[in-house]
Amino acid sequence: MSKKFIRQREQREKRRIARERVNVLFTLAERVFPYEPELANRYVEIALAVQQKARIRMPRKWKRRYCKKCNSFLVPGKNARVRLRSRPYPHVVIKCLNCGHIMRYPYLREQKKRRRERQKGADSSP
Repeated sequence: MSKKFIRQREQREKRRIARERVNVLFTLAERVFPYEPELANRYVEIALAVQQKARIRMPRKWKRRYCKKCNSFLVPGKNARVRLRSRPYPHVVIKCLNCGHIMRYPYLREQKKRRRERQKGADSSP
């Protein structure tokens, strides 16, 4: 086996381990939040550091569960406010009640609709 192949295999293994650790840390944060919110926030910070170091994407499941500004673990109704808005485009608004940061995420339907329109435009042009 060549060195390049071995290195690639090691990188894959590192990334797999990092994904597992991020998953475990967010699960722990979810469990411990009702008793110790500060510890849950620390778990999120560690998970972000692991994710950044291993250069992996944050799993979609956890991406919206922490504040992008203060890195606190968000629990709707406790330290986060979640609202649905339809104008100017359908989106979910999440407000962190610790720092006041507002995050907006479009509905999945909206993204699919845009993708279909783009494909129609590309198909019709010669």
